[in-house]
Amino acid sequence: MTPAIASAILPLLRRMDPERAHDLALRALRLGLAGRSRAPDDPALAMTVLGRTFSNPIGLAAGFDKGATAAGGLMRLGFGFVETGTVTPRPQPGNPRPRLFRLEQDNAIINRMGFNNAGLEAYVRQLMTLSARPVPLGANVGINKDGADPERDYPALIAAVAPHADYAVINISSPNTPGLRDLQGERQLRAILAAVAQVPNRPPVLVKVAPDLSDDGLAAVVETCVTHGVQGLIVGNTTISRPPGLQSPHAHEAGGLSGAPLFALSNILLARAFLLARGRLTLVGAGGVASGADALIKIRAGASLVQLYSAFAYQGPALLPRMKAELAAALKEAGFAGVRDAVGTLARELGARQLSGL
Repeated sequence: MTPAIASAILPLLRRMDPERAHDLALRALRLGLAGRSRAPDDPALAMTVLGRTFSNPIGLAAGFDKGATAAGGLMRLGFGFVETGTVTPRPQPGNPRPRLFRLEQDNAIINRMGFNNAGLEAYVRQLMTLSARPVPLGANVGINKDGADPERDYPALIAAVAPHADYAVINISSPNTPGLRDLQGERQLRAILAAVAQVPNRPPVLVKVAPDLSDDGLAAVVETCVTHGVQGLIVGNTTISRPPGLQSPHAHEAGGLSGAPLFALSNILLARAFLLARGRLTLVGAGGVASGADALIKIRAGASLVQLYSAFAYQGPALLPRMKAELAAALKEAGFAGVRDAVGTLARELGARQLSGL
């Protein structure tokens, strides 16, 4: 099955309950039914960051494949990298259903999944089955809702995934685990990162932050990450805000909002992070990316890599070749020889924008 055929089936899946449709999509990917991309990427899209070479900067965000059960199929679709998880030390069921909502009129999704996953042991077993990784693979780690000790759990998670992942992400920004976002505070984050720094042979470590951080909070996160040897930031997670103009009847469901309404908000935070980091951190831009033009705006805001979630859920694998062609054309039209030349070129302009009215 080609990516185009796989994407053509999506309208049928959208008639189902969102979580059931998602489970079926993962099963199809696990079985290799979504096909594979065979076309080489345009050399202008290549990036070398985090000690790895990415043939294109477009990756899949965490949350789509929490258990890494479909990672092999996902890595063959044409992504530049794939991030799996979030995984927690122990299995947990997550929040009661329904907990995943399509906002089709807004090209958005709200979820309050609550880190539902099969736990670290099962996750690592899945990673061990990936005999070959055609693109870099990320492991996103978090803590259980009950009985968590962040200073104990995050280092243990990083140590467990280290032999099997090209980078690891500390998730302290999901809005669906009570108290998790409090770990973005300087004191708590410093303690976690100091403990993680003691893990031997760890892969590059990134921290995933919320798009709802204040300017002072973002500045503290950036400096704390730099001080403790973190290699990058993912900006950002889902938002608890509800931008004006949402039309879907599900717009006021509790949980984190992703997709198109998050684009402007996340771009501003990304640009401010770039200006604060001053080249000391690799930034990954996430939030509302659905086209090559969107990806270029993220890159010009300061991202070396970008991630998709909602757009991929809505449009499927056929989105990837289209986005890569659009990004290559947009780079050329803007006068950039490659992705690296465009990184951060609009950061000052975007970072100066105000959030009011978004």
